[in-house]
Amino acid sequence: LLYTIKFEGMLRHLLRNKNRILKSQKNVELLKPLSQVHAEVPHTAPEILKDTGSLPTEAEVVIIGGGSIGNSVLYHLGKLGVKAVLLEKDQLTAGTTWHSAGLVWSLRPNDTDTEILKHTLKLVNPGGEIEQLTGMFSGFRKNGGIFVANNKERLDEYKRLQTFGKYVGVETEVLNPKETNNIYPLMNTDDVYATLYSPDDGCLDPSTWVSALSKAAKMMGGTIHCGTEITGIDTEEVRGWRRVTGVQTNKGHIKTEKVVNCTGAWAPYVSAMAGVHCPLVAFRHAYVVTEPIPGIENMPNIRDHDLSVYLRLQGNGLSIGGYEPHPDLIADGVDKDFSFGLYELDWDTFGLNIENCMKRVPAIEETGIQSTVCGPESFTPDHKALLGETIDCKGFYQGCGFNSAGIMLAGGAGRELAHMVVDGTTTIDMFGFDVNRFHPDCTKNKAWILERSHEAYVKNYSMVFIHDENLAKRDMRTDALHQTLLEQGCVYQQRQGFERPGYFYPGHVSEKLPYDWYGSYGNTPHEDYPYRDRLDAEYTFGYPPHHFQVIGAESAACREKAAVFNMSYFGKFYLTGPDAQAAVDYLCCSNINKGQGGTVYTNMLNKNGGSETDLTVSHIEPCPETGHDRFYIAAGGGSSTRDKFHIARVIDEKQFDVTMTEHSSEFGMLSVQGPNSRKILESICDADLSNEAFPFSTHQLTTIAGHQVRLMRLTFVGELGWELHIPTEGLVEVYQCLMEAGKEHGLVNAGYRAIDALSSEKGYKHWHEDVRPDTTPLEAGMAWLVNAKLKAGTDFLGRDALLAQKKNGVKKRLVCLKVDSPVPLVTLETVYRDGEIVGYVSRTAYGYSVGCNVAWGYVNHPDKINLDWVKSGKYQVIEFGVIVSNPSYNWVWSRREW
Repeated sequence: LLYTIKFEGMLRHLLRNKNRILKSQKNVELLKPLSQVHAEVPHTAPEILKDTGSLPTEAEVVIIGGGSIGNSVLYHLGKLGVKAVLLEKDQLTAGTTWHSAGLVWSLRPNDTDTEILKHTLKLVNPGGEIEQLTGMFSGFRKNGGIFVANNKERLDEYKRLQTFGKYVGVETEVLNPKETNNIYPLMNTDDVYATLYSPDDGCLDPSTWVSALSKAAKMMGGTIHCGTEITGIDTEEVRGWRRVTGVQTNKGHIKTEKVVNCTGAWAPYVSAMAGVHCPLVAFRHAYVVTEPIPGIENMPNIRDHDLSVYLRLQGNGLSIGGYEPHPDLIADGVDKDFSFGLYELDWDTFGLNIENCMKRVPAIEETGIQSTVCGPESFTPDHKALLGETIDCKGFYQGCGFNSAGIMLAGGAGRELAHMVVDGTTTIDMFGFDVNRFHPDCTKNKAWILERSHEAYVKNYSMVFIHDENLAKRDMRTDALHQTLLEQGCVYQQRQGFERPGYFYPGHVSEKLPYDWYGSYGNTPHEDYPYRDRLDAEYTFGYPPHHFQVIGAESAACREKAAVFNMSYFGKFYLTGPDAQAAVDYLCCSNINKGQGGTVYTNMLNKNGGSETDLTVSHIEPCPETGHDRFYIAAGGGSSTRDKFHIARVIDEKQFDVTMTEHSSEFGMLSVQGPNSRKILESICDADLSNEAFPFSTHQLTTIAGHQVRLMRLTFVGELGWELHIPTEGLVEVYQCLMEAGKEHGLVNAGYRAIDALSSEKGYKHWHEDVRPDTTPLEAGMAWLVNAKLKAGTDFLGRDALLAQKKNGVKKRLVCLKVDSPVPLVTLETVYRDGEIVGYVSRTAYGYSVGCNVAWGYVNHPDKINLDWVKSGKYQVIEFGVIVSNPSYNWVWSRREW
């Protein structure tokens, strides 16, 4: 039996009292008249809009989908001067918006989500932007929110959020059980360790929110057409890139070059019309609404992550739901004609949520059910929304996959998506939401999408640990060395579906097993699983057992002798054509005009001067077929698809006569770093590796183990070293030759965990952490990247913005702090300067060479920052709510001279 006798009796009582479950049908349809279906949902009934007139024949932008995100994009496009058209097949909110729970929290476990929420609250708060513009109530009720911690580790996570909240202006308070009961007398706190209370949290009524938002959008020049079904998307190929030219509807054709797909769980249908793969899957997601509960009025919302449930104030009752360990997956997608409908609630699936909600608020046990709400919700492989222009079709933008958080994220996400459409970039770092963060091999693989989305759903309320890894759909993309390194103790990480070395545990094989779905759908969970055991050791806010012994040893070997890193997951591209030199000159902020044999580390910027990519560009031999210049681009594997898209988009906009081709799977890549790297390589290749013959930032072809290898004199860890770019068929033999030659020189295998530590110590920047689309090289302390081209007057993308910033000064600056702490930093720690909040930690790693945490983050000044101001301050870091006083400030990190 699934439940105790007492729980079964409670269920019978609930069902007897007032249960309005919709009858099931195998194919999802509108199961009841609209008025009856609306009665199940405890929100304001959706507004029925009259047709706003004839459909236009042409539009600058067409938005498909009339939910919260579609209307938000329409509104924010209007603010940017674009009069867009929104098309809705049925009525506004008809998809998933109308039945959403509507919870709004002020804090999320990353800076991007929190900034998005901040903008949503700016729109919806009483007297906020939408109310001021329209005079309409936005539907937001600020009743506060409580995060429940049932153990110290969970409270540490909440303290981390509280710390970051201080920087973004979100006030929260840690309460003990007695203090919690003073705020929420009906809560059972017998098993509560502590809580985090946020008075600014609340609830949004979905239909009221969309009604106000749609009115604001129309006031900004947008138009809305309900009852308008998309029947096709027209595309054509121009300059080698398929692009949108129009949309077909049941009411006629609209000529347009930009379509924004905001259709939620139905996004795959619309995407397919444009030939685009959409990596999301739908689940039946539910909550139930209780009868009135005496004393519940005005109580805060509750989120109990350890019990995986939420309890939302709903008038004088509660809406209660959560994330089940065995969710109801809709593997083949939601019926495309489904709107304003609900499913039958599966009590076997949902029952655990009821049980856990009863544990937290026992009064629920004696309360009947007013209604049940079970509808489709879309979820993605990493529990992040899909935003932006797709690499598969120019002019086709995604705005979907919000993982049951679309109501609260709609405001900020709509703003950023509007900027993507108009400006081609965003106002904050949105890489975690960027639709091109996934490799095409992933988005085309249905099994990967299903498994990863399921795991993301199941782990939605799990604690966030910075070194966690997925168990779903592993070993999908591997290189030729995968099995060899696995047998030598490699513990793998997965990025973009590609397995890369995390660290090495010699003598142990940490093989990844087929996904067991956490026991769902008749699968048996793995009992003996060494790889999962390795991950379990990472689930701590302290140092894991292998921190010093294993990763520390790899780092020490690289500093003192030599280490080899397998970096084969990097993206690798050729750029060639008559305009190849002109293209890289415009794309790159650094001087690429070095002639054949030159290799340059550079950033590619957006029009605001923000860093869109960091990569290396090598001027190699001319194209053998045409004789044109040819450049070899190596980009970090975690962002290589996005990098490829950025390069292709700029080439297309400037109409450079070039061709870019991807060769990522054709080459492996090893990096040999450390004081002994020259001795090792000299013994196995015929190249002269002296400083004079092979200076830094150059490359040469040589032969190793019978294979042609491109050697590049580069480092990302601050040591003497070379990258080896090797044809895939020779990767294993070159590696074996390298390891044999390295025995007498102390060469060891090392992984990306060591790279993180080594690069942090020496000040080598990480894209998306240290440099991002919302930071410039001047703010990052990387003026050396751009100075040569700024002085020479060479044009490049972002140049005007940097010149203006150089003239006016920067208002934020990347700094480095050495923090001596008994526990590791995990990012988002607040940074104080002379007692005032000035920033937060955006990247951190333990520096084994310096024996402490190394933290990087931007500090801010309302006017402008100079070096004297930065260096003269007294800094403090708040870690899990505790002040770490007097961390050492370091401006320049020494780099070894060769």
